Amino acid sequence: MMINPADIFKIKQGWDRFRENHPKFPLFARAVMQNGIEEDSVIEIAVVTPDGKRMETNMKVTASDLEFFEMIKGVATGEEA
Repeated sequence: MMINPADIFKIKQGWDRFRENHPKFPLFARAVMQNGIEEDSVIEIAVVTPDGKRMETNMKVTASDLEFFEMIKGVATGEEA
């Protein structure tokens, strides 16, 4: 699969904007990664809509998930994974 460099640039710009809007999230993600998220860890996500509806899910981290996280981290920081 070929990735268009322009698309990577758009993703990087979007990440930079996201980081500005939500400065605590990258700090949280960095702390999680530094402490070593491992295969078989469980990630839980909850979303609460403005009207109070709650949606939740979780996922068990696989080896391929860890590879994907490293790739995304490289794109977000401008470094090669």
